[in-house]
Amino acid sequence: MIGKLTGVIDSIAEEHAIIDVAGVGYLVHCPSSTLSGLTPGATATLMIETRVSEDAIRLYGFSSPDEREWFRILQTVQSVGARVALNVLSALSSRELERALALGDKAAIGRAQGVGPKLATRITTELKDKAPAMMMRGHADGIQVPSARRGPESDAIAALVKLGYSQGHAAEAVARVAHDLGDVPTDRLIRESLRSMVR
Repeated sequence: MIGKLTGVIDSIAEEHAIIDVAGVGYLVHCPSSTLSGLTPGATATLMIETRVSEDAIRLYGFSSPDEREWFRILQTVQSVGARVALNVLSALSSRELERALALGDKAAIGRAQGVGPKLATRITTELKDKAPAMMMRGHADGIQVPSARRGPESDAIAALVKLGYSQGHAAEAVARVAHDLGDVPTDRLIRESLRSMVR
């Protein structure tokens, strides 16, 4: 199984890129968020999810391990296959998806192509508990394609958990504050999250 590819971006299409690795061109399906960070002729590293079926071997590429993990997690929901999972990750970055799930924001998830209200509700309901753990994951090393990282949010959730709050409540409070205030330092995220939790 292929888990990672590093090579020169040969070409980019609407839903895939071709990566030249030592003269072999790999066709890799990617969400638009990953494709937008690639440049033809430049070297890039993608995290790969390999899928083997009776009639094809398909490669799915992501700019970070978190994005690849969400691709896997999304497909645990009934009626969510590879195409729908890619559409969700095209509509929302990993960070935005985590916030949407923590807040139960069905409308944000429903922006993805092919995701109607019922499926958005199912995704939100079934994956809500996955968001806190993903928000607290550490930084990944060695990925050359930039990805949105969440340092202050991760630190704020960890601090709230140490204060005795559950991961779910901490993640929801931090996601709400981050959504309202945008990028703010960790100490302010913690203060505002605490305020929102005692209201």
